[in-house]
Amino acid sequence: MSERSAPFYCPYCGDEDLRPNEQGHGAWECAACSRAFQLKFLGLLAPGTSVKATGGEET
Repeated sequence: MSERSAPFYCPYCGDEDLRPNEQGHGAWECAACSRAFQLKFLGLLAPGTSVKATGGEET
């Protein structure tokens, strides 16, 4: 998949002033709160599977 998706909001402060970061693919920086973060697509969940907030799987 060669298409890239950009985040709309900073996950820390909610501001929209985001720019790509030099750290590599999926890395972004927020001009409002001076934080850098990286997004990574992990994959699709199997139908009927949900993930708890603690990271465990539930079927």
